[in-house]
Amino acid sequence: MGNDKKIRVGITHGDINGIGYEIILKTLSEPTICELCTPVLYGSSRIATFYRKMIDLENVPFNVINDANDIKSGYNNLIEVLDNDAKVEPGVESSAAGAAAFTSLERAIKDLKDGYIDVLVTAPINKHSIQSAEFNFPGHTEYLEASIGNGRKPLMILFNEFIKVALVTTHLPVSQISNAITKEAIIEKLTILNDTLKRDFGKEQPRIAVLSLNPHAGDNGLIGKEEQETIIPAIEEAYANKIICFGPYAADGFFGSQQYSHFDAVLAMYHDQGLAAFKTLAMQSGVNYTAGLPFIRTSPDHGTGFDIVGKGIASPDSFREAIYRAIDIFRCRMAFYRDHRNPLRKQYFDKSNDKEVLDLTKVEESDNTI
Repeated sequence: MGNDKKIRVGITHGDINGIGYEIILKTLSEPTICELCTPVLYGSSRIATFYRKMIDLENVPFNVINDANDIKSGYNNLIEVLDNDAKVEPGVESSAAGAAAFTSLERAIKDLKDGYIDVLVTAPINKHSIQSAEFNFPGHTEYLEASIGNGRKPLMILFNEFIKVALVTTHLPVSQISNAITKEAIIEKLTILNDTLKRDFGKEQPRIAVLSLNPHAGDNGLIGKEEQETIIPAIEEAYANKIICFGPYAADGFFGSQQYSHFDAVLAMYHDQGLAAFKTLAMQSGVNYTAGLPFIRTSPDHGTGFDIVGKGIASPDSFREAIYRAIDIFRCRMAFYRDHRNPLRKQYFDKSNDKEVLDLTKVEESDNTI
């Protein structure tokens, strides 16, 4: 974390032809944001001005800099990451916009790893136009796993105040889902989800609901055998390992009857199974969280909105919530580390005497890595 007491929130501008700048500017125009944190936008002052004028938004003051060393606490900061000739075409999918999105993301990731920012909030990208030799991933989640995962597996969680939905599989064609639903994959995701609920959301004994893959939970094998052969054995093993999980529940009845309200989180088998219901329930308050990694990253739960760019109607609600929730998770994680760290000082091995020696000068400090 930076030298100041305010949490530094790194923000990527996403696809420069989408609604990213509109929702960012609308959010950062609110004075309460800088009272809560220090925003650091990785983008372009020229493009920010372009969109501010397009949607007739009042001036949003920025401390425009080129290096994270010059970040000012309690101000909107903008780190210039693009050349002045970066082409903006509102509402148009283009490789140039994809390259600009990656440049912002790459610079923010570097500063995150170097400790200049504390958390990362990403504006939406276009998953097709961002593809390149450097970014050959289905989306943010997979890129973050490769760039800052340190060998840890990510878990996509979408949540708001009332519901949390995690996914076993994410950006995968429907034809490949069944083969990807394995006992090992379910247990892995349940383990990450259980740990995340404890560490990042302050749940001491989280209760997790697991959805089925097939309609009617397979109807005892009549409509598929994945429940009996894969999902139920995974739930039983996870439960035996002290993960409080139940299911499998048929997704339609589970959401329709509001059973989710009895659980701390829901594990869905695939993307649309969980997220179609979540986005219907969450409206504009939903946040996407990449759990399981050493660093904290959130984003709004919507896309680039090419069809409404420049109309001034894009809602900043989800993006604002993404900032708030990133800060909440950061604080909760720090509290968890303080409460659970080893009270003993670090030890070192004295080779001359072949014994361990207690080093009273070294104390384990909490930080934002696991």
